[in-house]
Parts: sequence; C-alpha cells; structure tokens
Amino acid sequence: VQLQASGGGLVQAGGSLRLSCAASGRTFSTYRMGWFRQAPGKEREFVATITSNGGSTNYADSVKGRFTMSRDNAKNTAYLQMNSLKPEDTAVYYCAASRTVLSGSRNPGNYYYWGQGTLVTVSS
Repeated sequence: VQLQASGGGLVQAGGSLRLSCAASGRTFSTYRMGWFRQAPGKEREFVATITSNGGSTNYADSVKGRFTMSRDNAKNTAYLQMNSLKPEDTAVYYCAASRTVLSGSRNPGNYYYWGQGTLVTVSS
C-alpha cells in the first residue's frame, strides 16, 4: 500500500482543515488507518485511528471532540476533519496503515505503511 497525505496548510486558530490520505492498491479496505503528527523537536504522536470498515474510531484526548476521522473505501481514501484548531496542533501530519488491533493502534511501531506527511500550521 502506498499512501499520500494532502490538505495541510496555514490556518488561523479556530479554523478548520480537512486532510486526505489517498492509497494505492486494492487492499486499502483491509487495513486499519491512523493519523499521527510530529511537531518540531517532539516525538511522533498518535492522533486518531479508524477500523478497516470505518465502523469504529479512536482519538487522542488532545483532539477528541475537535477532530473526526473517516474513510471511503470505494475511493481508497481516509480523512481527518480538523475543527477548532489550536496553535499546539501545528505539526507534520502523517497517515499510516496497519493490521493491528485497537490495543496496539496508538503505537506508530505497529503501522506498516506511511504517507509522506503534510504540514499543518495554526497561527495564533
């Protein structure tokens, strides 16, 4: 699976962005998908994950209630809708694919395939 993230940009605090993660191949629908982010000087951190059929999502506490992850298996694409953005959301956002179960879904080491990242900058 090859992944390509897009949709990042510069936005003011309180604004919204929607990230997309387009996948190649015919097996996209069999993978759990995740979004992670990495701010300058910090480790990569979990943001959100969604099951292969889109039936269940899970979020980091820092984004819960503001971010929504979804997927469209017919389009081989996963999304991250980000609302009420804060300056601390500034980071490079990565999408990733995994076959891990929920208990391992926050660990980036359990993801096999990664997109190239898209930069989100939130100004105050």
